Amino acid sequence: MASEIADVPAPFTTKLTPEQSVEYRKRKVALISGITGQDGSYLAELLLEKGYDVHGIIRRSSSFNTNRLNDLYVDLHERATKFKLHYGDLTDSTNLVYIIANVRPTEVYNLGAQSHVKVSFEMAEYTGDVDALGTLRLLDAIRTCGFEKVVRFYQASTSELYGKVVETPQSENTPFYPRSPYGVAKLYGFWMTVNYREAYGMYACNGILFNHESPRRGRTFVTRKITRAVADIHLGKQQCLYLGNLDAKRDWGHAKDYVEGMWRMLQQESPEDFVLATGETHPVREFVEKSFAVLGYKIKWRGTGVGEEGFDEKSGRVLVKVDEKYFRPAEVDLLLGDPTKAEKLLGWKRKVDFDSLVKEMVSEDLKASQNLVENQN
Repeated sequence: MASEIADVPAPFTTKLTPEQSVEYRKRKVALISGITGQDGSYLAELLLEKGYDVHGIIRRSSSFNTNRLNDLYVDLHERATKFKLHYGDLTDSTNLVYIIANVRPTEVYNLGAQSHVKVSFEMAEYTGDVDALGTLRLLDAIRTCGFEKVVRFYQASTSELYGKVVETPQSENTPFYPRSPYGVAKLYGFWMTVNYREAYGMYACNGILFNHESPRRGRTFVTRKITRAVADIHLGKQQCLYLGNLDAKRDWGHAKDYVEGMWRMLQQESPEDFVLATGETHPVREFVEKSFAVLGYKIKWRGTGVGEEGFDEKSGRVLVKVDEKYFRPAEVDLLLGDPTKAEKLLGWKRKVDFDSLVKEMVSEDLKASQNLVENQN
């Protein structure tokens, strides 16, 4: 795929005339930062199905993390494609200007981020540079190119903004109280998006998305960590699953449903901020129980605190243990979203329920783990 990354010249544009603005908006061209991630890959698929030209920003590295995009890849030597990747980084403002000036997008989706909450405590400065200032750089690049009146901008905000929640459920009007460097950085990005909307008349929206998972979820996130471990334990490749706070409660949905909500936010007459959520909350231990249940295990619990463990009722074998190294310095105990506004104004509603999500993730990880066994043999 390295040879297929689009070359990026360095043009600069001037302000568009009213007539040029009308013609500009007739096009369907999307630019996605974070396109190699879970949400970026699902969003790219959705937009291509809707007839968009889709451009993605990908960081240069010694190895390509493009597995989630393999089904979208077309060799440019074989035939023309509506899908292109560009080298770039949210820490490089000049590069972002070049990309936007070259792509001339009608919609920009800022999904790129250092999005792991636990890691943000260890890499707080980097998280702020990418998640907070990266949002500012992208917004300002749009203005620098003179496209602020014709580009629609989506900012991936997060339920981690609510942190130490002051009310339940959380809506667009709930006060923020972030509890991690990630949450604080995303709060900066949220308000910068609002500021550019109000100061410069940009069509800029925040999507406050509660936890959304899928088989494409990163392996270090708790849901994927659980489903991979369940598959590996079932196949005899792993002995035990180690977790932190089993009682943390989250509002979990399917990423494929949520990217449709992102797109809908940019199709409205005027820009607004929206919460996307299921309106249901589940503790981590329930995710564990239902994941094991997919493969026929019934988990029972004994002990308390760091001494708590989960065992298979039939065999008595301990399959889950608590390890304090996975606890966050400042925990977020409960997140539960209120999607009423999105349901009413966007016509959006989640389609995949909790049980179906868990079953899909376990099933896909089981297939992947079985394939690894076959390849090794």
